[in-house]
Amino acid sequence: MATIPTTAMTSSGEFQSTHEAEGNSVPLVRVIVADSQAIFRAGLRKIFAVEDDIRVVGQAETLPQTISAAKKFSADILIMEAALSPNPADTVSELLRHTPSLRLVVVTARPQEELTLELIRRGAYGVVSRDVDPETFVDCLRKVWQGEPWLDSRGIQWVLGAYRTQGSRPSSSRSKIQLTPKESLIVSCVTQGMKNKEIAVRVGTTEQVVKNYLRKVYDKLGVADRLELALYCLHNRLPEADKDAVPAQSNPTNSAALDVPSASEQTSVKLS
Repeated sequence: MATIPTTAMTSSGEFQSTHEAEGNSVPLVRVIVADSQAIFRAGLRKIFAVEDDIRVVGQAETLPQTISAAKKFSADILIMEAALSPNPADTVSELLRHTPSLRLVVVTARPQEELTLELIRRGAYGVVSRDVDPETFVDCLRKVWQGEPWLDSRGIQWVLGAYRTQGSRPSSSRSKIQLTPKESLIVSCVTQGMKNKEIAVRVGTTEQVVKNYLRKVYDKLGVADRLELALYCLHNRLPEADKDAVPAQSNPTNSAALDVPSASEQTSVKLS
């Protein structure tokens, strides 16, 4: 059985991490757990310990420690308690400025529509409530690691409702929007779930150039991130003309897909 990396925090607030040999070739989802409640952090570690592909590489219990851990540890996902910050949406933006490759899953005390929408707009990949059941939490992390945004069924309805409201606005200005062939190709890649590195290979450029193109596309379409872009494309059928531009087998993941847990998956088991 694979050994589990351990982490500890010294009395001065510094982080120490020990990484032992994994003993297998399973791709690892490296996770930082930032939560004010020790029992919740311990509960997550216990849940992840039985998973061969998820490892906790860092921990934090305050906002400054969270920012420090995000910068210090090489991680794929940061699980952050919303209550660590007086303004969690601003914190998401700050963290992503410093560590743009880190994917954030925010844990809220209870489902909140306004907070959920703002977190997604700011770039959070997933939002879960504190009473999420363990199996759903693990599924969330795996989906986020694969590049898919994750919300529960209520959160999906909130996002779709917000987008329908946006879509009901006069479309005269939107109808004049035109993307260049390369912008259209990149949008098509995004809707197929391709990461920036994969898009760069497909288009024949660099990741930074892809990011620059995406910023231009966001500005043109009035969206803030990949999720809003995917929803925009669904609503306006934007990439249909280019859907054959990228071979389907290049990446089967669809970034527009938001997983709705089944009835059995939505059974709540408190972690704290």
